[in-house]
Amino acid sequence: MRWDGQGVSVDDGALPGLQRIGFVRSVRTPQFEGVTFHEVLCKSALNKMPNAAMLPFRYTVNAYRGCSHACRYCFARPTHEYLDLDCGNDFDTQVIVKTNVAEVLRRELHRPSWQRETVALGTNTDPYQRAEGRYALMPGIIGALADSGTPFSILTKGTLLRRDLPVITGAARQVDVSVAVSLAVGDPELHKDVEPGTPSPQARLGLISAVRDAGLDCHVMVAPVLPLLTDSVEHLDALLGQIADAGATGVTAFGLHLRGSTRGWFMAWLARSHPELVGQYRELYRRGAYLPMRYRHTLHDRVTPLIAKHGLAPDRRSFRTTDAPAAGTAEALQPTLF
Repeated sequence: MRWDGQGVSVDDGALPGLQRIGFVRSVRTPQFEGVTFHEVLCKSALNKMPNAAMLPFRYTVNAYRGCSHACRYCFARPTHEYLDLDCGNDFDTQVIVKTNVAEVLRRELHRPSWQRETVALGTNTDPYQRAEGRYALMPGIIGALADSGTPFSILTKGTLLRRDLPVITGAARQVDVSVAVSLAVGDPELHKDVEPGTPSPQARLGLISAVRDAGLDCHVMVAPVLPLLTDSVEHLDALLGQIADAGATGVTAFGLHLRGSTRGWFMAWLARSHPELVGQYRELYRRGAYLPMRYRHTLHDRVTPLIAKHGLAPDRRSFRTTDAPAAGTAEALQPTLF
C-alpha cells in the first residue's frame, strides 16, 4: 500500500537516540530547506530543574530540541549529543519536535500534586524558532498553563511571537506572565555571522515595541555579551539606547559562557571569523566555562551606568508560586537532562 512507508514501525534508518524518545517520523519540506524535523511523542512535558542549577524557577517546558537559529554560542548544543546527534550542524538542522507536548502538559498540570509554580519557556531552545511556524505548539502550551492557573515566562529571539500576542495577553488576565526578548548583538554584520538563523536586531526591536503595544511589559536579555566583540561602551550604549527607544521595561546583561562542546564549536567559528581574538579568548576561558571574576566585575561596572542612563530597570521579574490547593500524593515529574 502507498501508506506503508509512513508507518511508525517502518525502519527508516532513524538513529537509536531518536528511537529512545518516542520517534514517529522525519519530515523535510521545501519551505525549510536544509532542516529536518524529527517528530516524537513525548511522555513528559514538564522538566524539573536540578537544585544545583541556581535558577529563579524550577520547571521548564521545551517543545523543541535543536534550533535553526544556529547561534554559534548556544549553551544548549551539548544536549543534542544525548540523541546521538552532534552539537554543531546537527543541532542547527536536526530539530526534534514534541508534537503532543500541549496535551501531555495539560494532563501534568491537572495532577493534584502540581503546585502552580512558574514554568519557563525558552530556557533551552527557542520556542519561537522557525519550526513553530509549521507546528504551532505554543498556543496550546500557553492555553494549558493559563487554564490551570500556572504562571509562566517566555524568552525568545523569534518575531513569530507576534502571532501569539492575543493568546499571551489573554493568558496574562488569568496568571502572571513575563515576556523577554533576547537581543545582545546590535551590529548587523556581526549578527549575520554569529546568529545566522535569527531575526535581525531591527526586527527584534520591533518585536519589543509590539509586546509593549499589546500592554505587556517586555524585559530584554542583553546576553551573552561577547568579549572583545560586543562588550565595548560604544556598542552597549548604542544597543541599550535602541532597546529603550523600543519601549523595553528592563534589561539583564551578562557575559558569554562556553560550556561543554559549545566551546569547541564557538572557538572554531572564532578562528574562521576573528582569528586575531583566539589567543585572548583562550586566556579568558583558560580556567573553564565562565569568564574570570575580574572580567565580570568590569562588565558589570560598564553596563550598570548605561542601563541607568537609558532609564531601563534591572531584572525585577517575578517567578513566584501561585496559590494552589494542598498537595496530594506526590507524582514524579521527569527531571530535565539539561
